[in-house]
Amino acid sequence: MPQTVLLAEDDRAIRHALERALTLEGYRVTAVADGVEALAQAHTSPPDVLVLDVMMPGIDGLQVCRVLRAEGDRTPILMLTALVETQDRIAGLDAGADDYVVKPFDVEEVFARLRALLRRTGQGEIVDVSKQAPSEPEPEPERALEAAGVRMDPQARRAWRGGRELELTRTEFELLELLVRNAGIVLDHATIYDRIWGYDFGPGSKNLAVYVGYLRRKLDEPGAPPLIHTVRGVGYVLRED
Repeated sequence: MPQTVLLAEDDRAIRHALERALTLEGYRVTAVADGVEALAQAHTSPPDVLVLDVMMPGIDGLQVCRVLRAEGDRTPILMLTALVETQDRIAGLDAGADDYVVKPFDVEEVFARLRALLRRTGQGEIVDVSKQAPSEPEPEPERALEAAGVRMDPQARRAWRGGRELELTRTEFELLELLVRNAGIVLDHATIYDRIWGYDFGPGSKNLAVYVGYLRRKLDEPGAPPLIHTVRGVGYVLRED
């Protein structure tokens, strides 16, 4: 079955063009013009992924995102935005979005980001059960990870710094887990993009920097040393100085 996309975009020309492009790419698309319709569709026919314009009349994309996350809906959400300031992007991540594309965008970038989101949720490809190998014994549960004062439980998807539990989005958790597993090792941008998003968005992308900044805000504590360090021109490393 083709993967389903719920597209909410109030600009008719953009909505129609993106709906056509997604359909030609093999997605089954439901396109709506505002946030009210988007919520109604999400409730009646939950899609595999949502593509939401940030600025829509009435209920905007951020509000749609907040409502769905408050309801416990973890469907991947890709935001479309004409706002390029870092704080605007952070607002989208804070609302619960998984990724964003800045207008004007290349439709191939939208496709790449959707593929990455669907891979991360296990929906990137259809599996023919009849051709699967015989089932193997379940692996032992993974033990908690610890590094630089951070403790993580990958099975429960919970994380703590000291005695304080961190409230992390899915992408933030995966990024922190990657850094903790490689504590003390400098991870370059390309490696992080490949491991977290499954796609390198190139040197001009600020996507990773925004997520690192947002993760730092949740991880750092007054008077305590920062844990995520930038190695200029290379990438990031988790260590306790």
